Amino acid sequence: MALTATIYKAALHIADMDRHYYQDHALTIARHPSETDERMMVRVLAFIRHAHEALSFGKGLSTEDEPDLWQKDLTGLVDLWIDVGQPDDKNIRKACGRAKQVIIYTYGGRGADLWWEQSRGTLERSKNLTVMNLPLDTSRALASLAQRDMELHCTIQDGQIWIGDQDETVQIALETRKTASDER
Repeated sequence: MALTATIYKAALHIADMDRHYYQDHALTIARHPSETDERMMVRVLAFIRHAHEALSFGKGLSTEDEPDLWQKDLTGLVDLWIDVGQPDDKNIRKACGRAKQVIIYTYGGRGADLWWEQSRGTLERSKNLTVMNLPLDTSRALASLAQRDMELHCTIQDGQIWIGDQDETVQIALETRKTASDER
């Protein structure tokens, strides 16, 4: 018998002062059986940072041709492609060819550091790629907010992010490993 995804509901109240974006979102998140709370919450963090009415979750871990999140324009072209974890270099290069902007969110401490060391030379050539890293203690603190039914208040100001529920708040300072250049 195949295991099925676990459904999580998240009510997000986003106040992004850096982008002047103030919106509430009701998300339904399918968590793959092999996905951890930590990875799922990094996906939620990526949604919060790039929240937009057209931003949506991909089909999940078992689908290689889709990202964790993406935003398409009205013609179906991909404006934004977001992956979480340590994706394969080949898949990242393919994504850079398909999307205007690609963002990777790494996490996991030493494993993410090793992935970056091995991939850096290849990935630095991709002009439309940004790579962000979430420190291990922060990703674990973010995972502690995971609940089947969550209400999260999210504030972004001056590049700092605060995400909290009724009991605790996690401050997030992402590390930029690579920034996309203006040219493609």
